Parts: sequence; structure tokens; C-alpha cells
Amino acid sequence: MIIQNGDEHFMRQALKEAEQAFKVDEVPVGAVIVCADRIIARGHNRTERLNDVTAHAEMQSITAAAEHLGGKYLKECTLYVTLEPCVMCAGALHWSQIGRIVFGAFDEKAGYRRIGGSLLHPKTQVTGGVLEAECSDLLKAFFKRKRAL
Repeated sequence: MIIQNGDEHFMRQALKEAEQAFKVDEVPVGAVIVCADRIIARGHNRTERLNDVTAHAEMQSITAAAEHLGGKYLKECTLYVTLEPCVMCAGALHWSQIGRIVFGAFDEKAGYRRIGGSLLHPKTQVTGGVLEAECSDLLKAFFKRKRAL
């Protein structure tokens, strides 16, 4: 059984990662990967710092989780991410066979759902909209600040 309070707790941890990205002028997306009720990986966007378009929060977290577990499959894990994954990240999550994805804000422009949920592994469960307002507000603040410069 999925406990909503647990989802909110771990999404707050992902939000802390997004705030770290915000502080260093990266698009504020954060992620954590949880296995057996324990955070095993954290990540936030690093595309500007690393000059790497693939350095999304999800990709950083997938790599760290696989290293932690000693294997590439994340079947027993849950990804908490503040923004709906993009197509690239959905593909990586498919190959990792992640058990569950929980995201905060929906991304109507670049989210994987615009192409269809079939990008994910068939056994992956998805929950969207957890702490949606907080996740969305951080992104809006970032882009408002960018437009003001």
C-alpha cells in the first residue's frame, strides 16, 4: 500500500535538491530515489555546471542509485522528482525498470506524457501531482528571475 504522507515526505527531500539547483542557477528540478523506505540517491539538475544536456536530476539519481545497489535495475525503488520526467529521462527510467515514479509538477511542454506513457517500463507505477503547487512555484520563481535579468 502506498502511503500519501510517505510520498509527501520524500517529495520534500526532492524539493530540497531542487532548491540546491535554484541556488546555483540551474533549472530547479530535484530528485531522490528511495529503496526500502531509505533514500539511496539524490540529484538535481547540473546541465549548466557540467555543460551536459543529459545531466538532469533523474539521470544523476539513476546513476547514483545503480552505483549504490551495485546493479543497473531499480525494480524495488521509487523515484521522487519535482517535475514530470522528460522523454530522455523516461527512456532511462524504462531501462532501469524503476518500480515507481512520483512526480510533483506536470510538464505539458516537455514531459514524457505528451508522447504517451508507453515510454516507461510496463510495470512502472506512476503518481503525479504530489506537492504540485510547491514544485511548480519554485520553477515559476526561477523563470521569473531569469526573465527579469
